[in-house]
Amino acid sequence: MPTIDALSGHLNDYLDLEQIRDVRRAYFYAEQAHDGQRRKSGEPYVTHPLAVADILTNMRMDHQSLMAAMLHDVIEDTGIPKVALAEQFGDVVTELVDGVSKLTHIKFESKEEQQAENFQKMILAMAKDIRVMLVKLADRLHNLRTLDALRPDKRRRIGRETLDIYAPVAHRLGLNSIRIEMEELCFDAMYPM
Repeated sequence: MPTIDALSGHLNDYLDLEQIRDVRRAYFYAEQAHDGQRRKSGEPYVTHPLAVADILTNMRMDHQSLMAAMLHDVIEDTGIPKVALAEQFGDVVTELVDGVSKLTHIKFESKEEQQAENFQKMILAMAKDIRVMLVKLADRLHNLRTLDALRPDKRRRIGRETLDIYAPVAHRLGLNSIRIEMEELCFDAMYPM
């Protein structure tokens, strides 16, 4: 599991010191906001946004994307309002976080509606800022990596949703290694034998 210090070391390769400080500040903000929260695996919740940022670091994403990765669950999971996030981190990072949150909350009646609507929402999100989609894909990938902590029926549902929606988007964006890992993790969740 990555640490903020290890992540910062990787960021030294391509970001300047002030940008790294901003990413670290977002991490510590998320750590404080998620204090006391745990993932289903029992790990402190902040390990998830840190892992999402680590995935994006391997893609050499900009500091605002990494900050959004650190903060992507703060609005929806901690009760911190969007305006407070904007005051701390500015409008660009807050809009990225908000875009990821909106993609997370899409609910549908039927399978066909789910696929069509999700693709439409994602395309709209990408039209505004492609980084929203990249943070969401990294978020989904890390969630897939940690599926073992969930019930089998939830693992299968998340696997099917990923194969229907997120893996094709990763493919369309040319993120082949992410698509392949998503597909392998989904097949493992859906067909464990």
